[in-house]
Amino acid sequence: MADDQHKDSYNKSSLESIVVFVVPFPAQGHLNQLLQFSCLISSFGVPVHFVGYRTHIQQAKSRNLQDTQQIHFHEFPTPHFDSPPPIIPNSIMKFPTHLQPSFEASKQLHEPFTNLLHEFSNKVKRIVVIHDPLMSYVVQDFSSIPNAESYAFHCISAFTQFFSFWDAIGRPFPVEGMPKVIPSMEGCFSFEIMNFMAYQYEFMHYRTGDIFNSCRLIEGTYVDLLSKLEMNANKKQWSIGPILQKGSSTRHKSLEWLDKQGPKSVLYISFGSSTTMTDKQIQELAMGLENSKQKFLWVLRDADKGNVFDDETREARLPEGYQERTEGTGIVVTDWAPQLEILGHTSIGGFMSHCGWNSCMESMTMGVPILAWPMHSEQPWNATLITEILEVGIQVTEQAHQMELVNSSTIEKDVNRLMVSKEGEELRSRAEKLGRQVWQSRDEGGVSQLELSSFMAHLSR
Repeated sequence: MADDQHKDSYNKSSLESIVVFVVPFPAQGHLNQLLQFSCLISSFGVPVHFVGYRTHIQQAKSRNLQDTQQIHFHEFPTPHFDSPPPIIPNSIMKFPTHLQPSFEASKQLHEPFTNLLHEFSNKVKRIVVIHDPLMSYVVQDFSSIPNAESYAFHCISAFTQFFSFWDAIGRPFPVEGMPKVIPSMEGCFSFEIMNFMAYQYEFMHYRTGDIFNSCRLIEGTYVDLLSKLEMNANKKQWSIGPILQKGSSTRHKSLEWLDKQGPKSVLYISFGSSTTMTDKQIQELAMGLENSKQKFLWVLRDADKGNVFDDETREARLPEGYQERTEGTGIVVTDWAPQLEILGHTSIGGFMSHCGWNSCMESMTMGVPILAWPMHSEQPWNATLITEILEVGIQVTEQAHQMELVNSSTIEKDVNRLMVSKEGEELRSRAEKLGRQVWQSRDEGGVSQLELSSFMAHLSR
């Protein structure tokens, strides 16, 4: 983001007396964002220590395209936890409940992390803890160390965070320009994860401030509204997104296929690392794509297991002869794919997405409109932001996460609506304009660059 000359302007003697500990939540969308942020901070010459269980750190490293040699990794032995295959979702609950054992196991990092803080507390001027809000219990003991402070790094949108809290506490003040309908939480979260989140938020009041992987051009209104909530009183805020990975030295096979396609002619389909579709839904999606006659690149994978290195996976059942019939029109990828590079390819004209925040930020930054199909968690809120507020996407179906099945004819209609209609052209135009603005926000003097500079100056005060 910042150039070398800009980085050199910081007070290096101050930076060298700081150590930053980064504590991510053990789910891919969270690991990914915090490792990217760690690389960004370390590029300023600040020592960064990335803390977690060996399994999850190896997961983050294996899917990261950036150079992590400057990061100090603290890989604590992974405790035993159940790592069952993804549960095939029913009509209501699509939350990846099979990951709950790994989430609960993360609490056991509390004691080793506290010991790590004490080990460093007498060696440096200031300890800075940057943590996922869902790891607040683990990092709580920083508050007993006089030269330590903490910041919550939010892996979800400010829009989602504001409206979910504002709604939950009884809508304490009016909001201009609010969405017509605030999405329902029904079917989005399991009872267990709701309890887990509530427990973690008990320890959030210890933090000094909040960091958002977002850009004020996209969410400045909602970042400001968050500061008006009593729970955030006197907390500092920075919006430093988008945080983007650099490309790898080797090209994925999907990019070679995209090289042969026309500009903006391909629909990219991916539902992230925490979504599992039924065989029937996979069949309907496959038929809808085939019948649309549009070019497509489909990343078809089950949700991650708690331990992603357990190779036992379900093989998705495509319709018989499907890949032969769609040869030349589309390809199906079943391994890990470089999403940012795919979205940045000139052949991509749309993105069918579950609307995880990482995917939303990458798509908006690359100027690609979204065909929104939210599944669980905060995804319906993100979809509302994309489609209703920013108007750079359309919904596959209203409240899709609650429906048992989206049929092939609906999928065919919406794919064509995005890829070959006048409405789709207008969406692409708006998405491209927003993408240029967000990309430029990272340049010297841009709004996100200024926020990052403010945060780094605060650390080196």
